[in-house]
Amino acid sequence: MDLGTNAVERGTVAMSEADFSARRSAKDLRKVRQVELLISTLLRVGVGASLTIILAGMALTFVHHPDYLRSKEALERVTGPRSAFPHTMRQVIIGLRQGEGRAVVTVGLLLLIATPVARVAVSILAFVYERDGVFVVITSIVLALLLLSFWLGAGE
Repeated sequence: MDLGTNAVERGTVAMSEADFSARRSAKDLRKVRQVELLISTLLRVGVGASLTIILAGMALTFVHHPDYLRSKEALERVTGPRSAFPHTMRQVIIGLRQGEGRAVVTVGLLLLIATPVARVAVSILAFVYERDGVFVVITSIVLALLLLSFWLGAGE
């Protein structure tokens, strides 16, 4: 390796600044487009999956309790303010093991809530990929605040 000469002295053809900027801009645009497609796919899949799970849970509820379709009083037991939906992860898991539709609906709702949180987490990785340190920090703070709000809200 010749450390005594520079690129011009070695006869290396340097790219003009305009060519370099054009190539870099095209590369940056491709990166941004890839990230946008990833986030778009994440949101679509998350919402679609949660909707499917919620509908499956509702169908399961009506299969196990066909009286909900015929009796207004029976339907109010499941839709009223005193209905017994699971409120903790332990209750959700127990409900899933027992095949309860309400537990399945709760999983669908949890997935729906988790989808935008996952979007924020993916955005952090996207900004790291794009080498945008300022937005990595900002988005990390947003994610930390979201997680903190879930943690604090769980105490109620």
